[in-house]
Amino acid sequence: MRRIHSLLVANRSEIAIRVMRAAAELGVRTVAIYSHEDRFALHRFKADESYLVGEGQKPLQAYLDIDDIIRIARRARVDAIHPGYGFLSENPDFARACARAGILFVGPSPEVMTTLGNKVAARNAAVAAGVPVMPATAPLPQSGDEPADLAEAKRMAAEVGYPVMLKASWGGGGRGMRVIGGDDELEAQLPVARREAAAAFGNDEVYLEKLVERARHVEVQLIGDTHGGLVHLFERDCSVQRRNQKVVERAPAPYLDDARRAALCEAALRLGRAVGYTHAGTVEFLMDADTGEFWFIEVNPRIQVEHTVTEEVTGIDIVKAQLRITEGARIGDPDGPVPAQAAIRLNGHALQCRITTEDPEKAFTPDYGRIAAYRSAAGFGLRLDGGTAYTGAVITPYYDSLLVKVTAWAPSAREAIRRMDRGLREFRIRGLSTNLQFVENVINHPDFVAATVTTRFIDSTPELFRFPKRRDRASRLLRFLGEVTVNGHPDIKGRTRPDLTHAHLPLPRRWPGVQPPNNPLARPGEAIDLTAKVPPGTRDLLHQLGPKKFAQWMSDNPRVLLTDTTMRDAHQSLLATRMRTIDMQRIAPYYARMLPQLFSLECWGGATFDVALRFLKEDPWERLARLRDAIPNLLFQMLLRGSNAVGYTNYPDNVVRKFVQRASAGGIDLFRVFDSLNWVDNMRVAIDAVNDAGGLCEGAICYTGDLFDASRGKYDLRYYLRIAHQLERAGVQVIGIKDMAGVCRPRAARELVSALKREIGLPVHFHTHDTSGASVASVLAAVEAGADAVDGAMDSMSGLTSQPNLGAIVAALEGGERDPQVDGEAVHAISHYWEGVRRLYAPFESEIRAGTSDVYRHEMPGGQYTNLREQARALGLEHRWPEVSRAYADVNRLFGDIVKVTPTSKVVGDLALFMVANDLTAAEIADSKREVAFPESVVALFRGELGFPPDGFPQALARKVLKCDSPNPILAKPPQPYRPGDRLAPVDFDQAREEATKAIGRQVDGNDLASYLMYPKVFRDYAEHRRQFGDVSVLPTQAFFYGMRERDEIAIDIDPGKTLVVRMHGTAPAEEDGVVRVLFELNGQSRTVRIEKAGAVRAPKRPQAEPGNDAHVPAPMPGMVVTVAVKSGQKIRAGDPLVSIEAMKMEMQIRAERDGVVRAVHVKPGDTVAAHDLLIEV
Repeated sequence: MRRIHSLLVANRSEIAIRVMRAAAELGVRTVAIYSHEDRFALHRFKADESYLVGEGQKPLQAYLDIDDIIRIARRARVDAIHPGYGFLSENPDFARACARAGILFVGPSPEVMTTLGNKVAARNAAVAAGVPVMPATAPLPQSGDEPADLAEAKRMAAEVGYPVMLKASWGGGGRGMRVIGGDDELEAQLPVARREAAAAFGNDEVYLEKLVERARHVEVQLIGDTHGGLVHLFERDCSVQRRNQKVVERAPAPYLDDARRAALCEAALRLGRAVGYTHAGTVEFLMDADTGEFWFIEVNPRIQVEHTVTEEVTGIDIVKAQLRITEGARIGDPDGPVPAQAAIRLNGHALQCRITTEDPEKAFTPDYGRIAAYRSAAGFGLRLDGGTAYTGAVITPYYDSLLVKVTAWAPSAREAIRRMDRGLREFRIRGLSTNLQFVENVINHPDFVAATVTTRFIDSTPELFRFPKRRDRASRLLRFLGEVTVNGHPDIKGRTRPDLTHAHLPLPRRWPGVQPPNNPLARPGEAIDLTAKVPPGTRDLLHQLGPKKFAQWMSDNPRVLLTDTTMRDAHQSLLATRMRTIDMQRIAPYYARMLPQLFSLECWGGATFDVALRFLKEDPWERLARLRDAIPNLLFQMLLRGSNAVGYTNYPDNVVRKFVQRASAGGIDLFRVFDSLNWVDNMRVAIDAVNDAGGLCEGAICYTGDLFDASRGKYDLRYYLRIAHQLERAGVQVIGIKDMAGVCRPRAARELVSALKREIGLPVHFHTHDTSGASVASVLAAVEAGADAVDGAMDSMSGLTSQPNLGAIVAALEGGERDPQVDGEAVHAISHYWEGVRRLYAPFESEIRAGTSDVYRHEMPGGQYTNLREQARALGLEHRWPEVSRAYADVNRLFGDIVKVTPTSKVVGDLALFMVANDLTAAEIADSKREVAFPESVVALFRGELGFPPDGFPQALARKVLKCDSPNPILAKPPQPYRPGDRLAPVDFDQAREEATKAIGRQVDGNDLASYLMYPKVFRDYAEHRRQFGDVSVLPTQAFFYGMRERDEIAIDIDPGKTLVVRMHGTAPAEEDGVVRVLFELNGQSRTVRIEKAGAVRAPKRPQAEPGNDAHVPAPMPGMVVTVAVKSGQKIRAGDPLVSIEAMKMEMQIRAERDGVVRAVHVKPGDTVAAHDLLIEV
């Protein structure tokens, strides 16, 4: 007996590692070979020694270079060579070369390989052995006369009868295999199959075989020694196939009874004995699923990919057996590798799934690149046989797409399936597409569980391709963190990053020491229990009474009711609306428990909707849902811009109604409805929609000017009372006074509230801003005059352009007739939290440090004040802010002294910025002889798209803006007042949903549709950001805006009970120019993210095919160009071959979809291309 002390494995990846492990257990030194493209492959490092093979050759050819493999074997002084599977494993010339070199070949003799490795010869041997065979042809001719060869191939196909299988004579694994339904398909597929067979096996010989429509694929594992011993290790079912490649294998075949199993195994043994078979081999059969009749297909004289399932159910190590048999061991000997046939028993059930980097949603196109994260399964009954599969591994396009084989064993077939399902769900593979979810669907399908599948199972079962989109949340969030860390957040560009070293967000942990009013939940001095049921609040009362009776309750209530605006208008006014959901959600449950005495929380609508999508990349509907879930007991209040909804233009009436319905269903109770020009007709659709939805409707009157300024007589008391009467008739339950600029002085507040209470009779809700620093006095005056509810902001978020101080209002009224009976200690505790939060947003704070009486001149709304400063900063006009504020007042006078609130305030601001940027005065703007290119928003205003003020716009300016007197007028004359909604056609929601779905590439729900209708482009950009980076709203604010620094650590709660712990270790340059590697640690495991450095010079990329451009022929998958069949200027017809691409041993031929002329060819043979690269222009 010749012992093997050293072994070369003439293969790569998973099977090479499998063989090396068996050799290591036998104490055998191992030698690996690797191509240049495989120089980082794992099998190279698993061997004791490894050598480069086929230097300078193509990736596949390197492993087919017999001479170089023998050279390496001699150099390494090995005793034997194991061929693995694929490549040269079935090539008798390789076995002969080993023999000539005096090296043992682990496999059958060259003569047996010649007989069985060639499928036609194997078929003849089966006939001679009395084994049933499938009708098939001899090898298809290759005389060099292509037309004659094709004609003969068609004749041979007709003899067998279509449909047939076109198969490679010298190989397996589905390479070169095609289903052929007729002569045309044979003509098209024959050259492709030959090339694929040649590339995979070094031989392009092919033949045809009859196709059974409802077939099962079952194979018998044989092992023979060199002394005449031959046994079977029972069978495997391999019916689950795609492109004739096995996907899931199981042993034993669950549909066989003992008699059929015995007949099948005996047929395999007859063939093996007839040819003198040695070593491991597989006899494959096709079985009719209806009759149980079986036919011989082929023999694979080598180890099979799926050998693991047989090992699991028999306990026999097939690879070790191959090595021992090569040494001369006998089957059945006490110390032999394989027992006698009678001692071989089946034990339990096993199945194997092949995990590949193929994308089932893209016709299983192979993917390649770097594995960003890899976490495999483990545990009892699971076996993994992997190749180059680990975090950071690079998968190339040149070889098989297999990452790892997963084998599950259990006593029963169903338990084995459940164990496999558990194992597959444990995998986490990021950075590349995989078939994981697909094979999960396969093994859990009822037909697979019932063992009734056939070889057409995948092709005929579309539900296998329905699976939820992989969220891959951690990888996408890391990519965002890397992007912000390397390139900065676009919102922070040019701003100073605050020092947040000692940032702390102090949540209230214990109840204040004094029992608060009207809160039975409070336990002074004890820990606050967030699991306790929240006490009842105003929302419960609204549901109990309904809107009308609730409004009466407001009027009858002696205490003044308080609204907290911190979660909307306060941060809109102070922090450019940049506050994120996570900072609201964190404190929300404390509001529900500590401040149930509040009237409402203004937390949604207005500019927050737009900014959430546009800048924060958050879904405003998700914000609403999260807050509603945390605060079920208090009224939620939103700002609704009448027919503008939450946008900056008029929308069709049905869009406004739909939006209100969605907002009400999402949890909004109180709708503060206003019109930017106080035009009630433009509010009626929104008011009706709120009432129809069962919400509480507050009709707001926008306050401007000064009630007692005789020079601005149109804004006198009668003006406001007239609007209030119109709102009452329109059906509102509450009258709101919306003093958005904070110019309602105490005397005016007292007079206006008194008049409204006296003449209207509805409850009055007063809202103002503290830009002047005097707004608390106005609030107290309004309360004294009978206001039923007033707005304020938490102490640390109040003042300046925000609302007046809520804590100060509580203290000022405490003990009086209008005492709001709100817990002042709870206000202080929650305000302390907001103080910490405010520090996170320091870069968005305006330069204003104190109240300014200048507001009485420019009358700029508080929310717009900070946003307009942001716009000025973006335009480089920040240093000219005093000019901007003066221009704002000038524009207001030019427009005829209009009400200024979003969206009209935005128009005034746009023109003010335009004037300062272009050094224009009000006189120059009004000069009819001077040409001015007005901003589009100004044109829209004068066209009437936002409505009309009661006294109309100044006619001279309107004619200039609309170019009425120019040769190309926008309008011939200024329009008469009309309600914009009357001229807007209703939106077809089904069509809009279809457009939105197409725009973002996924199905949209009702909330998505509402967002799309408000802001189509903004929503598309948001959806793309979310697709690329995931839900960034879960990130801590420091990381979201400022990225991470070395040694920073953050916790990210992505779901209840699921927290990602991310630590940053630093950055380093990557191999590619202009790319930075960001080194993270995710839950204790290293993760590297590659980020393109903004502005860095990168190597030019191939041109990309434009989606929808039928003149562009794109690469359907990444790979290497094999052939280019056309040239520039060539005429082509539909169906003509253009380019062939090969990836992972699979060749795809791209054909012309229409007649035309080739304008340009962008690739040549040997080029590597990525998916969507432009190949040809027609």
